[in-house]
Amino acid sequence: MTAELLLASRNPKKLLELRRVAGALLPGLRVLGLDDVTPYDEVPETGATFADNALLKAREAVRHTGLAAVGDDSGLTVNALNEMPGIFSARWAGRHGDDLANLELLLGQLADVPDDRLGAAFVCAAALVTPKGAEHVVHGTMRGRLVREPKGDNGFGYDPIFVPEGLDVTSAELLDADKDAISHRGRAFCLLAPVILRVL
Repeated sequence: MTAELLLASRNPKKLLELRRVAGALLPGLRVLGLDDVTPYDEVPETGATFADNALLKAREAVRHTGLAAVGDDSGLTVNALNEMPGIFSARWAGRHGDDLANLELLLGQLADVPDDRLGAAFVCAAALVTPKGAEHVVHGTMRGRLVREPKGDNGFGYDPIFVPEGLDVTSAELLDADKDAISHRGRAFCLLAPVILRVL
């Protein structure tokens, strides 16, 4: 396979993650990020679900670039907070992408919640849209629990306070390959890989 695929994101860590998964499953696929194409104004994430937002990003990327595109939207759902912050995960503290502020606000909101009620999950919707109008959406989930003190530096967002199910380390303490194998985004990208192979 020799083809190009655009990830509708400027997040370098997401881009690296998709490139790792694609490199293993789709040899020859060149994965671009938004910094690799002519800049355009990104649409606000106004969808009511992860899938809505993923499709918004992918459709807009195709419209502006003419390339097949993947949009993803992901976030943390916390049982004790009625599955929030959910689609608002990246801007939970009010400013998009302020990981430390988001993490500190969340921990503050959970201060009085017993440890045994700190169940949570990372959820990802990944959408593939092609210039011919084909659309495919897949979902990946990583269940686990939260801890009250951040640990590890190999991750971003809420990774330092999230312990995946069956492990005793946070997502931010995992090696890249180990995280890709179980992460919500890794699972979603793996599900999307055969679709990409089929349509590109």
